[in-house]
Amino acid sequence: MALPIGGKVLLDTNILIDFLRAGMHAEWVLGGHGTVVRFISAVALLELRLGADTPKRKKAVDQLHQAFRSGRILGLTPTSLDLAGRLFRTMYGNASGLTDRLGPMNDILIALTAREIGATVVTSNVLEFRRIATKVPSLKVVAP
Repeated sequence: MALPIGGKVLLDTNILIDFLRAGMHAEWVLGGHGTVVRFISAVALLELRLGADTPKRKKAVDQLHQAFRSGRILGLTPTSLDLAGRLFRTMYGNASGLTDRLGPMNDILIALTAREIGATVVTSNVLEFRRIATKVPSLKVVAP
């Protein structure tokens, strides 16, 4: 998919982690792509908080949280949560073959959050999100 030069994008957790650890994807996190309006999912903020195990990491997540505060951190609706449960069941059954159910569920939640506002997911995990998009046809995904 071509790089969106306008419109809404929702940044996946891995984009934010790469930015915090190595300064990668700054143009996505800080801006600089035409008229792109950047969002993050509350699920991504949750994942970042779970990994913030040092004072330095906590401060970095606090700063990121501040940067996205003005209505750019998106929560989940009951409808999206219900759909996420049904979609997870469709994709993974009873999840008996998974060692980690949280990661795939979080990806589904982030994908549905993006779809709800008509945003393109920017992710390094393109294959998984495209797999989700086979079940959520209006989902748009792009690599950074």
